[in-house]
Amino acid sequence: QVQLVESGGGLVQAGGSLRLSCAASGRTFSGFRMGWFRQAPGKDREVVAAISWGKYTYYADSVKGRFTISRDNAKNTVYLQMNSLKPEDTAVYYCNKDPPVVGYWGQGTQVTVSS
Repeated sequence: QVQLVESGGGLVQAGGSLRLSCAASGRTFSGFRMGWFRQAPGKDREVVAAISWGKYTYYADSVKGRFTISRDNAKNTVYLQMNSLKPEDTAVYYCNKDPPVVGYWGQGTQVTVSS
């Protein structure tokens, strides 16, 4: 059974930084593109960033230049470094394959940015 566990969220002031981690267990994600997604209250879940096995990256326009996605294939872990955080970044952040698999969604990690 696949399990994705996100961690690293918290409360931070605008302009601050957080580093999210996503540890995968149950299977390896070798060869797969992985993504970070977020869902703010009252909004649809959206992709924030994605990274291929070969470490090519994609970023949503709203986070480009501020967020950095990376992965450690040996550890089956994906990271999201978030800098210059804004109140509009407040959301629950999830990782998943990209495109996402319904059964792989974890609990997510809450990120709250105060102004």
